Amino acid sequence: MQRIACNSLPKTFLLVSISALLFLQTLKAQEGDPKLTEVYSPVPKIVTPGKTCSDAPSDAIILFDGSNLDQWVSVNDSTSPARWKVANQVMTVEKNAGNIRTKQSFLDYQLHIEWKVPENITGSGQARGNSGVFLASTGPGDDGYEMQVLDCYNNTTYVNGQTAAIYKQGIPLANACRKPGEWQSYDIIWTAPRFNEDGSVRTPAHVTAFHNGVLVQNNFELQGQTRYIGKPYYKVHGPCPIKLQAHGDKSEPLSFRNIWIRPL
Repeated sequence: MQRIACNSLPKTFLLVSISALLFLQTLKAQEGDPKLTEVYSPVPKIVTPGKTCSDAPSDAIILFDGSNLDQWVSVNDSTSPARWKVANQVMTVEKNAGNIRTKQSFLDYQLHIEWKVPENITGSGQARGNSGVFLASTGPGDDGYEMQVLDCYNNTTYVNGQTAAIYKQGIPLANACRKPGEWQSYDIIWTAPRFNEDGSVRTPAHVTAFHNGVLVQNNFELQGQTRYIGKPYYKVHGPCPIKLQAHGDKSEPLSFRNIWIRPL
């Protein structure tokens, strides 16, 4: 058995006592002064919420309120107005007119958008109510980062291309589709990628999304732009418009309404 010298005990006891005293004094100071852990700035701005969760809050930018497409232009020609149909407070895809995009560009944001597959929808797989919300349109056609819009109510397809997928990258956490003829909603938090001066990726894009109130993407990290063929990749960009897709399938066209955005 190891023997401890008697003359070392007072020193050891003294060190332990001092440490315990310091700890108790720190604990007492924290318990006695709550201001030590109180923060008073920066003060969050006041935002008046909408009457319902789908209504735009006071600081939102209204992208479509049912009256016109003044906030949108054609992707094929940014000098031309968007030529989708507007009637009864909704816009309906005009497939021959091509994709449309917002006039404004955005970086990080909160987006609310509602869409509906027509009750008389036909087709199957990807050819049934296909469209897409491009969270950042980085060029013509389908360049950018797409969140899939599709009728997956009793309709199957590849899972990384079904409703609420980050197209061919992020499989949704759930299938929350309503049946055709019923309005559906996406609520999306988009964090845009950031790039270094040499063009390399400093931080990748991330997305969190709810489909009809159900979490379907949870801070998902994108590997680059979404692509129909080939692997995703990044190209340098800054703030970008939001794009809606006029898909070329032969099924009946979708409709959209109540689109608003909060830049973050």
